[in-house]
Amino acid sequence: MVEIESILNSLKQRRPQIMNQEAYRRYGILIPLVHVDSEIHVLFEVRSMKLRSQPGDICFPGGRLDSGDASLKACAIRETEEEIGIHKNQINHIISLDYIVSETRIIHPFAGELDSLDDIDINQSEVSEVFTVPLHFFLENAPRVHKIYFNVEPEQNFPFDLIQNGKAYDWKTREMNELFYEYDNRVIWGLTARVMYHFIQIINQYSKGQR
Repeated sequence: MVEIESILNSLKQRRPQIMNQEAYRRYGILIPLVHVDSEIHVLFEVRSMKLRSQPGDICFPGGRLDSGDASLKACAIRETEEEIGIHKNQINHIISLDYIVSETRIIHPFAGELDSLDDIDINQSEVSEVFTVPLHFFLENAPRVHKIYFNVEPEQNFPFDLIQNGKAYDWKTREMNELFYEYDNRVIWGLTARVMYHFIQIINQYSKGQR
């Protein structure tokens, strides 16, 4: 018979991780910072209208982790090279930020500095254009916040007889905040806005800690 002590002892060296993490798709994205006229700007992409997923949306360079990527950081750098033609040697001081876990994906954002915008060569199959926004805009302007509600809808043959109160079970409606930044007739929203807002929060926290 296996004893409780032996079970727990066998688990002592195990490092906790995200449950069932092999089922998640992993993505690396980059927040590119660059000096424009001696001022810090953030570079964004506009997704090509040729893409099946989110055509025309504004995003950061990035994409899904490939088997050939040594790390999520390498993934973010590779995708930036492929999408806007910036060589990895022109991306400096890359730091890892907090990652996001959704139902099917884990997104790892990084921030880094571009040498300049001079060598940008857009991959038109993925990116229709790039533009920059002064960092101070995000520091001085909070995003608009709107809620999205997710209602529970069990499948047709759901086993209500196996749960308390059956069809009268008190399902809780989930909700999430959707953020919107509006700048120069462009709308930055969704995951990109969430990552940008969190980045600004980190900057503000760090700045306060240095005073």
